[in-house]
Amino acid sequence: MFKKKSDDNKPWFIYNANLRTKTLVIIGLSSILLLAILISSMLIDTSALSTNFYQFNQFPSFEHIFGTDWMGRDMFTRTVAGLGLSMGVGAFASIISTAVAIILGLFSGVNRFLDEFVAGIIDLFSAIPHILLIILLSISCGGGFYGVIMGVGLTHWTPLARILRAEVKQIQTTEFVKVAEQQGKSKLWIATKHMFPLVISQIIVGVILMFPHAIMHEAGITFLGFGLSPHEPAIGIILAESMQYLSNGAWWLAFFPGLSLLIIVLLFDLIGEYVHMLLDPIEAQK
Repeated sequence: MFKKKSDDNKPWFIYNANLRTKTLVIIGLSSILLLAILISSMLIDTSALSTNFYQFNQFPSFEHIFGTDWMGRDMFTRTVAGLGLSMGVGAFASIISTAVAIILGLFSGVNRFLDEFVAGIIDLFSAIPHILLIILLSISCGGGFYGVIMGVGLTHWTPLARILRAEVKQIQTTEFVKVAEQQGKSKLWIATKHMFPLVISQIIVGVILMFPHAIMHEAGITFLGFGLSPHEPAIGIILAESMQYLSNGAWWLAFFPGLSLLIIVLLFDLIGEYVHMLLDPIEAQK
């Protein structure tokens, strides 16, 4: 009888092709799920969030798969709306953080003085307790949706800026940068033509991995009462409200929104990990 060949006998290019296909499928499915949640949250009718005190704190059922809250509102609808709101905050905050990180990362390559200045700014922001800095910036910017975006966006750039600064310092030692300097090319030309294309993969992965951190911190400060307004269907507000009813046995008010938030965060982490595998030359050859 014929024996089935093991995967060890497969040529390396077939194995790499299968791994690449698996990676692309995982990224695609995760992205489709996140996009479906975002679109669903945008299509929710405001009447679906209306109160109905005849159905308050109902147990999960086929009619209300996540149950209802203390005002009779459907928890599944509120959870989807809250997830979409959190993803919106994460998107805007990631754009702001990425812009700050790119500017500081490239500025660090201009001269030694700016490099030390950027290093000092990164150390300063890293030394302040993260959640406290977000709360202070959010309140300073007026609170609400805009305040949360600015608070989260202006505090999440430090890891990416530190990575870009290290990459820029390494690129500066390469031969093609030294040749460009000898040819009289400006610092701006070298930064845009040589440095930026080489750090684009770190930027893409950094943006994706900022999403889960931004979403979790938005939910955290909203839960503490320093984030979005109480009338917003945010996950942090939903979890804060549920604390009053857990002792009465209404476990679904916190369980389903908390689990949904965890799944969203894990999906972004999964996408970031596999995108890193595709873009990083060393990981791509494993």
